[in-house]
Amino acid sequence: LIFIMHLQEFVTVLVRDPRTQKEDSWHSYIDYEIFIHTNSICFTRKTSCVRRRFREFVWLRQRLQSNAVLIQLPELPSKNPFFNMNNPHHVDHRRQGLQEFLEKILQDALLLSDSRLHLFLQTQLSPEDMEACVSGQTKYSVADAIHNFASLNRRFPVEDEERKKGKNEADSDSESSSSGLGPSDDSISCGCKASPASEES
Repeated sequence: LIFIMHLQEFVTVLVRDPRTQKEDSWHSYIDYEIFIHTNSICFTRKTSCVRRRFREFVWLRQRLQSNAVLIQLPELPSKNPFFNMNNPHHVDHRRQGLQEFLEKILQDALLLSDSRLHLFLQTQLSPEDMEACVSGQTKYSVADAIHNFASLNRRFPVEDEERKKGKNEADSDSESSSSGLGPSDDSISCGCKASPASEES
C-alpha cells in the first residue's frame, strides 16, 4: 500500500502586498504581488513572484473565457465606482476577491493548460506581449519567457526592504545563489517573503 501513495499535487497562490504605483502626475493605480508555490507538473517554475494590476486580471479573465467557452469562469471582484485607493478596506476587499478568483481558476485542468495563465502568473510581460508570445510572434517561447523572467528576478525589490528592516536572515544565501550558475527556487522565494507594505506607500 505504501508504494501506491503519490505525492499530492498542490498549487498555493497568494495575492498580497498592494502598492500604489504612479502612472503619471495625474494617475495612480494599485498593483498586487502574486506569489506561486507549487509542485504541479503544469508549472515550469515551482516558485514565482510577479506584480499585476486589476486591469490585467480583467484581461486574463476575458482571454481565458474566450478560449474555454463552455467553462463558467469565476467572477472578479466587481469594479466599484467608488473604489478609493486610500481606503484600506476597499483595497483589501479587492485583494481577497483577486485571490479567490485565482484559487478557483487554478483548480481547473483545462484553464491550467492555457499558456496565457502561466505567462500572467510567472512573468511580468504586458498583455500585448503575452498575446504575441502565445501566438508565436516573439523570438522567445512561453517556457523561455518564464525561465528568463526567473533568471532576471533572482532577487526582488522587496528583499532590499527586508534587509533595511534587518529581518532577512537568508540574506547571505540569496546573495550567493545569485552568483551561481542558475537561479534556484529558494532564491526566488526569498524575495517574496514580504509583509504587506501598503502603509509605506
